[in-house]
Amino acid sequence: MTQPRWLRNVRPYGLAAQDLLVDNGLFIQRRPASNAALTATDIDGQDQLLTPALVESHVHLDKTLWGQPWHSNSAGPTLKDYIANERRVLREVQSPIAERAGALLENCIARGSLTMRCHVDIDPDFGLRHVEAMQQLRERYCDLIDLQLVVFPQTGLISRPGTAELMREAMALGVENVGGLDPCGIDNDPVAQLDFVFKLASEFDRGVDIHLHDKGELGLWQIALIADYTERFGRQGRVMISHAYCLGMLPWSQVRPVADRLARLGISLMSSAPADCAVPPYLALREAGVNVCLGSDGIRDAWSPMGNGDMLERAMLLAFRFDMNKDEELAAAFAAATVNGAQALGCDDYGLEIGQRADFLLMPVQTLGEAVVSRPVRQVYRGGELIASGGRLLESRL
Repeated sequence: MTQPRWLRNVRPYGLAAQDLLVDNGLFIQRRPASNAALTATDIDGQDQLLTPALVESHVHLDKTLWGQPWHSNSAGPTLKDYIANERRVLREVQSPIAERAGALLENCIARGSLTMRCHVDIDPDFGLRHVEAMQQLRERYCDLIDLQLVVFPQTGLISRPGTAELMREAMALGVENVGGLDPCGIDNDPVAQLDFVFKLASEFDRGVDIHLHDKGELGLWQIALIADYTERFGRQGRVMISHAYCLGMLPWSQVRPVADRLARLGISLMSSAPADCAVPPYLALREAGVNVCLGSDGIRDAWSPMGNGDMLERAMLLAFRFDMNKDEELAAAFAAATVNGAQALGCDDYGLEIGQRADFLLMPVQTLGEAVVSRPVRQVYRGGELIASGGRLLESRL
């Protein structure tokens, strides 16, 4: 049990200054900012912007080359070329997953992400090794970050004998979400892949998160099929479709009926706001009631040398991509990296309300828009305790 302490003179979401009382890691009381002298236990907010911690909704920690010597990208042009190249690169890396993934995880925490969903490769060639390494990493940092895992059959599920059995074993080990990848483009059998994924998720009562890169009308058809399975297996509010480039390729008149269905079923979308392909139309989808969140995807890996794990930068990239420059639009971009991600990941105790866990950021800026544009140095608090400042975790566990 920790001693109650006041967080003094902060501006939640940029509004009027307040004080919030933190006890046992939770917000328990709020009041207008007091002029009384600070006590020894108070946190001096210094009139800074107060926000919830950031949410990293989609990342591949097990495949990062973070902290390794520079690796020049050598992948071919197709998705399958990238997958094959990644396999080759990772076979040559000597550093264990725990070292590379741990270094990147600490960097993400230091930049303010305290909730994260990580996709973890599973493959008959290496079995459950990645899953086991990530579960061990999660245990090491469980007091600093809430880390969900998705079992990810990147080389194929139906088309790769032995993968389905490994996915079932991963569920038995406690992995929270069943993953999938391009039911048409990778497995060439969308019904078989989705049938397995949703039956497994229903059997173990888990979430579903499917990478969908397939483009145009083929991709849109698969989104409708995922919606069918969501409804059939009662997974409303527990399904994510990651990437969904097809939604940015077709006329809104064609996308709108699918968007309405996504909103009704509580199916979330994740985008990394990439620069090289179509992107789901964020503001139109938001207006239609679809929950769209943000993720870094790969960070400094065999797919790309880009990425730094800063979800404020990812929000800026989303705003930049869609020319979102009004205050309310920038605030919407901030939401994609915070509350939208929390909703997608099913985080009930996320936010700044009374009774919620005191995981928050303090930033020396005036508004959410300024935070997105400037990506300032920030202080990161977990349960009301300072754990990172100036882009560094106070106590590394590497």
